[in-house]
Amino acid sequence: MKDEMDSLLGNQTWELTELPVGKKALHNKWVYRIKNEHDGSKRYKARLVVKGFQQKEGIDYTEIFSPVVKMSTIRLVLGMVAAENLHLEQLDVKTAFLHGDLEEDLYMIQPEGFIVQGQENLVCKLRKSLYGLKQAPRQWYKKFDNFMHRIGFKRCEADHCCYVKSFDNSYIILLLYVDDMLIAGSDIEKINNLKKQLSKQFAMKDLGAAKQILGMRIIRDKANGTLKLSQSEYVKKVLSRFNMNEAKPVSTPLGSHFKLSKEQSPKTEEERDHMSKVPYASAIGSLMYAMVCTRPDIAHAVGVVSRFMSRPGKQHWEAVKWILRYLKGSLDTCLCFTGASLKLQGYVDADFAGDIDSRKSTTGFVFTLGGTAISWTSNLQKIVTLSTTEAEYVVATEAGKEMIWLHGFLDELGKKQEMGILHSDSQSAIFLAKNSAFHSKSKHIQTKYHFIRYLVEDKLVILEKICGSKNPADMLTKGVTIEKLKLCAASIGLLA
Repeated sequence: MKDEMDSLLGNQTWELTELPVGKKALHNKWVYRIKNEHDGSKRYKARLVVKGFQQKEGIDYTEIFSPVVKMSTIRLVLGMVAAENLHLEQLDVKTAFLHGDLEEDLYMIQPEGFIVQGQENLVCKLRKSLYGLKQAPRQWYKKFDNFMHRIGFKRCEADHCCYVKSFDNSYIILLLYVDDMLIAGSDIEKINNLKKQLSKQFAMKDLGAAKQILGMRIIRDKANGTLKLSQSEYVKKVLSRFNMNEAKPVSTPLGSHFKLSKEQSPKTEEERDHMSKVPYASAIGSLMYAMVCTRPDIAHAVGVVSRFMSRPGKQHWEAVKWILRYLKGSLDTCLCFTGASLKLQGYVDADFAGDIDSRKSTTGFVFTLGGTAISWTSNLQKIVTLSTTEAEYVVATEAGKEMIWLHGFLDELGKKQEMGILHSDSQSAIFLAKNSAFHSKSKHIQTKYHFIRYLVEDKLVILEKICGSKNPADMLTKGVTIEKLKLCAASIGLLA
């Protein structure tokens, strides 16, 4: 606590003053944490946190949005690091939110245990933002963004938390996720120089070569030029939290015997009472984090079980436990980036009317950079489609939007792509995108889904036929066999 107070006072976070008439002082509390470091040691940490829920909009804050780096961006940059054998360093900002400057007049009572003697009736007028304030993340981001512009970095339009600076024969990319930073570049001297500039401006902690980011382990093998992104530690924690560490492993994310629908929701008071004790939403949240970060193989299964969040039944819970058992059997599965190339490929697939309740189809697409997945999606389409062709056509448009974004992004990072290639296993959807010959079959399709035609016409995207048995996007739209699952996972760099 003394440590925290020293940094607060050293940072001139507040000044003591009398509370003006008509103003309210916010309350605060101490929050304690024991952090486990990489080397197994423990660190005791105390934080002074403002009770931000007492803030009133329009009086104590206005804007609160603050961007964080996208997961696809992190994977895309890691793909570049593996392909070009770049240095990857990590920094942490100590007390990041305390660096932001406040635009509103805010007052807070003095922290417990550190009330200045003889001045008990005074309050703290905040000069800098504090943890717990609604606008704290935004103010910190604005301060950091200004600093990066001053030292000559360019903010990427594709992701506002990605900064890039080019030199004569090298470049540096910096990714920011609140107070975590990843820096990639080929020239270690330039990186060290940037670290010095950052340390002068903010209190920084240099973590050296990147080993972990957002609960994902980064395992680097420079001799073989591979970089693995693994969440096995996180998955182990999830399994123990839901008492599944002794469960029997299974080999597919969702068994073929599960036919989930709203019909299986609780009907009697007894069933409702039983399900109210089951941590359904919590389990899905935990699974979703693994799916979003490194595990596209469970994307379809998680998508299916999350449709019953409002009224889960016993069958739905069994399906969730099945996914956990699948993770138990595939703990070591991780995304493996190899130094292959920086070629972007997209694969799309849809299943027709797969959802039993709404008869909507499922969209699935995955983009690989140098053979490893960097972006994927598995979700229900917004509309009910009338044929497989139509479902595949809709997914091609959705994937087209993602491809344009990835292309622009790679361009900004100096890795311009020749041509966007989307692989679809539906010949008829490819025909439909190339020409409007089938007017009678497509006249009812909403205008926005014809966006893919414009992309194909302007040669921004090429739609290519891929054999259904080789399409890795298959596992994002339906339950597949064990062999097919292995094939799909291997073709997008998901290896055990």
